[in-house]
Amino acid sequence: MNKKALAILLRARMRPNHLTNFALSPISNELNQILSNSHGNRSRENGEHHAMDHGKEKLNHQRSFEVVRESMHSVISMNKTEVGDSVLNEFLEGYCSLSFENRRKLLLTLAKEYDLNRAQVRELIKQYLGLQPPGSEAQSGGVEDEGFLSTFYRIERNLRHSLKPVYETLFERLNTHPEGLKFLTIIRADILSILTEGNIASLRALDSYLKEKLTTWLSPAALELHQITWDDPASLLEKIVFYEAVHPISNLIDLKRRLGVGRRCFGYFHSAIPREPLIFIEVALLKNIAETIQEVLWDNPPIAESEASCALFYSISSTQPGLAGINLGKFLIKRVITLVKIDMPHISVFATLSPIPGFMQWLLSKLASQLKLAKAEDISHSSADRSGLTFYENVLEPEEERALIDSLGDLASGKSGMEIMLNLLKPTTHEWTNSDKLLSALKPPLMRLCARYLLQEKKRGKALDSVANFHLQNGAMVQRINWMADQSEKGLNQSAGIMVNYVYRPENIEEYAQSYFSKGHIHSSYDVKRYIQPLLENESKDSLC
Repeated sequence: MNKKALAILLRARMRPNHLTNFALSPISNELNQILSNSHGNRSRENGEHHAMDHGKEKLNHQRSFEVVRESMHSVISMNKTEVGDSVLNEFLEGYCSLSFENRRKLLLTLAKEYDLNRAQVRELIKQYLGLQPPGSEAQSGGVEDEGFLSTFYRIERNLRHSLKPVYETLFERLNTHPEGLKFLTIIRADILSILTEGNIASLRALDSYLKEKLTTWLSPAALELHQITWDDPASLLEKIVFYEAVHPISNLIDLKRRLGVGRRCFGYFHSAIPREPLIFIEVALLKNIAETIQEVLWDNPPIAESEASCALFYSISSTQPGLAGINLGKFLIKRVITLVKIDMPHISVFATLSPIPGFMQWLLSKLASQLKLAKAEDISHSSADRSGLTFYENVLEPEEERALIDSLGDLASGKSGMEIMLNLLKPTTHEWTNSDKLLSALKPPLMRLCARYLLQEKKRGKALDSVANFHLQNGAMVQRINWMADQSEKGLNQSAGIMVNYVYRPENIEEYAQSYFSKGHIHSSYDVKRYIQPLLENESKDSLC
C-alpha cells in the first residue's frame, strides 16, 4: 500500500463524525458530569474539592458565555470599518468553545434580541398608509409633485431597511471572513439541531433568514464543478470516503474503482471552503440502466467507456449539515449532464438508481393502522364485513392475499393477508428473503404498493418520499422500480430491497420540473403506472426510445 492510500485509509477511520458534533451534544456534558461524580465518590475530601471545582467550572462557563455574547454584540454594533479579522476571529473561536447549552442560549439571544424593530415597522406603515397615492385627486391639477413623491420614496426606503433583522449584519460580516462561510454553515447546523427539540418561532425565523443568505451566497455562479480523480490530494479523497452517505466506501479498492475507468465523480466547490466539496455525485458509465446496485458497485472489470450509452447517477452526498434544504444537487445534476454530453456525445441516457428511504416506514405504519382499525371494529376476515367501514382499506388485492396465506400453509390459520405481511416484514432479521416461496408471494404486493407510494402518496401536494421529491422537483421522471436491487441491511430496512430508476431527459427537464412544482404532477413510465392502473393498455407509453 502506498503512502497516499495509507493516509486516506487512516484519516477516514480517525475522522470524527462531524467537527461540531461532540461540542453540540448534551451527552458530552452528561459524560463530564458522570466522570466528575465517579471521581467525587472516592472520598469525602475529594468530593469537597470536586464540588468547589465544579462551582468554578460553572462560573467559568458562565463567564465564557458572557464573553462570547459581548464579542457577538461587538461584531454587530461596531462600524463596518472597525470590524476587522481580529474581532471576527474572537467571536468564531469563542463560539466554537461553547457547550451545546451555551450555543443554544446564544442563538436564542441572537434570534430574540437582534430581530427587527417591529414598533418602528408599525410606525412606518402607519405613516405610509396616511399618504395619498400619487396621481390621486388630492393632488392639485393631477400634476406629479416631486416633493410629494420623495416622501413615498423615503418611507419605502426606511421600511425596507427596518424589515431587515439586526442579525443580518452578523451574517454579512461573518461572510467577509476567510472562514466565515464555513462557520455560518456550522451555526445553521446548530440551529437545525436545536429546532429538532421543539419549534421555536424566533429561531425558525432566524434559520429561514440564514438559509436565504446561504442560498444567495452559494448560487451556481459562485460554485466550481470539479471532477474528482485518484490523482487528487489524499485530504480530498479522505473526505469522499467519509461523507459518502448512500453506499459506504468499504475499502481503498472500492474507492479506486469508483474513481477509475467507467466511473466519474464530480463535486461542487466554493472558494471560501477550499479542498472540501459541498456536494458530490458518483456516476457509472453503462450500456443500459442498471437494475441492481450490485452490478454498479461490483462491475469488475467495467465496460469500455466508448461502449457506454447510459450515465447512471447512483450516489449524491452532501458534506455540510448546515446546508440542509438548499438544493445544490439540482444544479450539480444539470451541470454534470451538460458536461458528460460534451465529453461523451455517445451517452444518450441519463438516469439514477435511487433508494426509497421512506417506503417501509410508510408500509409498516399503513399495515399496522389498518389492522388496528379492523380489530377495533371487530371485523371478521370476510371482505363483505369489511366493506362497510369508511376508513378501512385492505391494501392487498384478493389474489395477493391468497398467495400470502398459501405461502405459510397451516401457520396462516386465522390470519389475514395484511397480518401475515406485517409479521413477515417487521422483524429486522429479514428471514423472508431466504425463502423462494415467500419472495414469490411478497413480490407482487410490494412492487405494486411501492409504485403507489412513489406516485400517489403525497405531503402538501408533493411526493412523500424525500429522494423522490428531490429528483422530481429537479425534472426527472419515474422510469422503473427494481425488485431486490439492494439486498444490504440498509436497503431491506428502507424499502424491502426495492430501488427506483429516475430518468432525466434533457429536453423535458424544465417542463417536468415546472409541472411538478405547480401541479404536483409526477411523470412516470407506462411500466410503473401499470402497477397501479392495470387497465392502462390503451394509454400511450412513456418509455425510453
